[in-house]
Amino acid sequence: MSSDESNRRFVRHSRMHIRLVVLISMGAKSWEAVVDNISASGMLAIQPEDCEISTGQRCVLDLLVGEGRHIHLEALVTRTTAERIAFSFTRIPEEKEQILWDLLGHHADEMESPPGCAEAQ
Repeated sequence: MSSDESNRRFVRHSRMHIRLVVLISMGAKSWEAVVDNISASGMLAIQPEDCEISTGQRCVLDLLVGEGRHIHLEALVTRTTAERIAFSFTRIPEEKEQILWDLLGHHADEMESPPGCAEAQ
């Protein structure tokens, strides 16, 4: 595999640092958290106290974006630490896509490479 091919595998959507409230729901359990950053494909939230969530679990996220608007998403937990939970969006309802794109603005179209990788073409 060439260096260019290897780098493209790790390219991700640009993350926008933002502070929003998110409700994380898993069955009958739910937790309120604060979003640290968000992209077109996922988000990172600050780990709430007593949160019983682990990598590989599926959940529902309700982002409160103000003015009575919220974004309802389905997600997969991709990483957890004592401080943060990372989610990958698995389903964004069509009627909520525009709210997410409006929130992200230009970040929805930008791509970034993780540290140590060459810039994406």
